[in-house]
Amino acid sequence: MTNPNSCLITGVDLRSNENNLAHHTREIDRERLIVRRGQPFSIALQCSDSLPPEHYLELVLHLGKKDEVVIKAQKERGAGDKWWFNQQGAQDEILLTLHSPADAIIGQYHLAVLMMSPDGHILEETDKIGFHLLFNPWCKDDAVYLPDESLLQEYVMNEDGVIYMGAWNNIGSIPWNYGQFEDNVMDICFEVLDNSKHALKNSKMDIENRFDPVYVGRMITAMVNANGDRGVLVGRWHEPYSDGVAPQRWTGSVPILQQWSNDGVKAVKYGQCWVFAAVACTVLRCLGIPTRQITNFASAHDTDGNLSVDFLLNEKLESLDNHDSSWNFHCWVESWMRRDDLPEGNDGWQVLDPTPQELSDGEFCCGPCPVTAIKEGNLGVKYDAPFVFAEVNADIIHWIVQSDGQRLKVIFVGRNISTKSVYGNHREDVTLQYKYPEGSEKEREVYEKAGRRVTEPNDDSTEKRPLQLSVKYPNPVFGTDFDVIVEVKNEESSDISAQLTIVAKAVTYNSLSRGEFQRQTTNVTVPAHQIHKEVLRLHYDDYVKCVSDHHLIRVMAFLEAPGENEPIMTMVNIPLSMPELLIQVPGKAIVGKEVTAYISFTNPLPVPLKGGMFTVEGAGLLSASEIHVDGDVAPGQKVSVSLSFSPTRVGVRRLLVDFDSDRLKDVKGVATVVVRKRFTILGFPFEL
Repeated sequence: MTNPNSCLITGVDLRSNENNLAHHTREIDRERLIVRRGQPFSIALQCSDSLPPEHYLELVLHLGKKDEVVIKAQKERGAGDKWWFNQQGAQDEILLTLHSPADAIIGQYHLAVLMMSPDGHILEETDKIGFHLLFNPWCKDDAVYLPDESLLQEYVMNEDGVIYMGAWNNIGSIPWNYGQFEDNVMDICFEVLDNSKHALKNSKMDIENRFDPVYVGRMITAMVNANGDRGVLVGRWHEPYSDGVAPQRWTGSVPILQQWSNDGVKAVKYGQCWVFAAVACTVLRCLGIPTRQITNFASAHDTDGNLSVDFLLNEKLESLDNHDSSWNFHCWVESWMRRDDLPEGNDGWQVLDPTPQELSDGEFCCGPCPVTAIKEGNLGVKYDAPFVFAEVNADIIHWIVQSDGQRLKVIFVGRNISTKSVYGNHREDVTLQYKYPEGSEKEREVYEKAGRRVTEPNDDSTEKRPLQLSVKYPNPVFGTDFDVIVEVKNEESSDISAQLTIVAKAVTYNSLSRGEFQRQTTNVTVPAHQIHKEVLRLHYDDYVKCVSDHHLIRVMAFLEAPGENEPIMTMVNIPLSMPELLIQVPGKAIVGKEVTAYISFTNPLPVPLKGGMFTVEGAGLLSASEIHVDGDVAPGQKVSVSLSFSPTRVGVRRLLVDFDSDRLKDVKGVATVVVRKRFTILGFPFEL
């Protein structure tokens, strides 16, 4: 204060507990004031005396490290786009109620209260009062307003998630700790914004644009990856990861954000698509933008815009030079917002993809792009609609280039677009929000509107082939031997002889080959109207030499029959599932009271595991902690560890565990922990 000896205002009560509860921010902090825009909040000034007659208060808000933006609050309600306040005085207290507009700038504010003389001179000024303002999806005038409480609880308030992975016909999942309300995460989210190219180039203009969730979402997608800026994560899609953390090892966003901040905004190594998307989900939820993580199976990266992702193979089924790429799955996020910058009909879920793939306006970012625009084929809509349209609509075609130069094609297309259900930890399919049913009249209309050719039917679907080829397999566990069965069905009324080649190779989830480990060529005779079954046994000792951290096996079957027009081929991607961890947390969990988690795991491999380590974390339970296993874990040996911690927040919490070793990585487990608060009433303890 300017003159402490004659101060009228002697103190300030931010009423953080009451305000934060009303603004759905108490999970972030109970001490600091954190409020949401478009919703009033109150602070109390302690005074040594009543405000003298005709003296009045003025409130001035400052934003930015150098006070780049200064806002004077009006004394009475004006237009809806202005800050204003009212006051109520008592003997030794003035209650100020501040009203922010629903499109106010989000960020850290510093509020100065000025006592003014009747002739307009400043008599007294408080020290600046700090508070944070976030987006408000509960406010109907906010651009991120979402009018469904169950959706808000999932897409803003839920700190735990499920990420879908694997292959379209064999979908798996891993748990993820978003942890958007963990200590210091909100501050790091604003630090991410402060380090964008736009903020560093012109901080005043950047701050003034932070009222807009479209702008903020775009900045976050650019900053989650470290391509060309001070972003959070470096991407790497193959080993070695020895100078960082393998993408599969992460179980939550918080350690990544904390490491980036603690190391002086130095990019963290390493991420892949689901990690980029999960970190973006954490930041966007924390800032108040409803967000969900999406997985698109059989996702395409079309480099030449022809809605066809082409892979060339020779007759040995070996890859030739390929420029396009396809992913068994690809993750992005959707955020909910109104698009005031676009024509009507583009509000709602918007695609934001932080994985660095293509430049957009000179930066590695993608979106926000309205999901409705993708479904309707409106590719002129901002941002990056053609790229997203191709991800979900491009055919993934494998061409076999034969010795005479002819090509044989096999088609796969994007499908099973998935997110976690609002109603539990199970999958919700959102494919029909992105595209009309395959082969429908509406799909044809959308393709024509998008200026794209409609995919012609594959040759083998227009004329009935005498031979049909398919591959069947179990749900194999990594570390075991298993059988793949190739079935050749003869639709003809006479026997057919053919040559069958089966190739097994290890691939990454974005289809990079890690090496062939098994090949079998046999001459088969298929009786009329019968099915011939050829069994290929895949051995752990063979596939372990080249399998990637994604644990994916690709089996290709190629059939040539003399006298038939052309050979046929089919292909499957087989995810190898991981063994499970057993996690138990016995007894009742009380805030601030120590509980112990017991974790056990049995080595399923026929070889010992070296360098075993468990990583444990959980929002509201404990920060990421590592437990090293002493010595080797022999084949079939059970290893058990325990970890004690004191929960910090009430509610239904999830404890996430990851196990890694030299030969077995990415083994996940999760346990639900219900944390209660203990009260004492008349000397008797109660739990709530």
